[in-house]
Amino acid sequence: MFTSYWRTLLIYLVLIVVIRLMGKRQIGQMEPSEFVVTMFVANLASILMEDVDLPLYAGLIPIGTVLGLELVLAGLSMRSIKIRKLLCGKPVILIENGKIIQGNLRKTRVTLDELTGHLREKDVLDLSSVQYAILETNGNLSVFPFPKDRPASAKEAGIQAKPQYFPITIISDGKLMPENLSVAGKDRKWVDKVLQEKDARLEDTWLLTVDGSDHILFYRRDG
Repeated sequence: MFTSYWRTLLIYLVLIVVIRLMGKRQIGQMEPSEFVVTMFVANLASILMEDVDLPLYAGLIPIGTVLGLELVLAGLSMRSIKIRKLLCGKPVILIENGKIIQGNLRKTRVTLDELTGHLREKDVLDLSSVQYAILETNGNLSVFPFPKDRPASAKEAGIQAKPQYFPITIISDGKLMPENLSVAGKDRKWVDKVLQEKDARLEDTWLLTVDGSDHILFYRRDG
C-alpha cells in the first residue's frame, strides 16, 4: 500500500512538471498534436499506477520521450509554417458573407446543429447577420458579424470611455502579499490605515485589492 502511495505521488508531481513544461496553452486551447500528447501521457501514467510491479523508469522514460518530442515539434512549428499546418491544420471558413459554405462543413465534419449551437453560444440567432464564422485549429469558432449588426464601440458611439486599471491583490485569504505592495506603490502603513478604516485585522481580511485609480475592493472573511 505504501508503495502505491509514493508511486502515485511521484507520478502526480512528474505530470505537473510535464504540463508546466508543455505550456499553459495546453490546458484550455489544445491543438490536435497537443491533445494526442496529453492523452498519451495520461495513459502512460495510468499504467504506472495500476501495475505496481512495473519499474518506474519503464513509464517515466516514455513520458520524458513524449515530452521531449512535443517540445521539439512545438519549437519547429513556431519556425515553420509548413510544419505548423501539418501538425495543427489551418482555420476553415464555415460562413462567408452570411452564406454557409456547405462543402467546408462536410470537410470539417461539423453538423448544421453544431454550427448553430456554437453561434447561439456567441449570442447569434440570425445566420444572415454573420459575415464570417471561422473554425480555428483548436476547435473554437470565431464569429464576426456584419458591421451594421455589431454592437457599437465607445469610439463609434462618440462616448468618452473611462480608463481601465488592473486590480492588484494586496491581501489574499488573510495573507499579506508584500511583493505586490511595491507594484501598487503602497506600503505597510497604507495597509494598516485601510484595515483601520474597515475595522478589520489582517487575518480577518479575505481579499483586499487596489488599482491605479486607488479604487479599493475589500472583502471580510466569513465567520
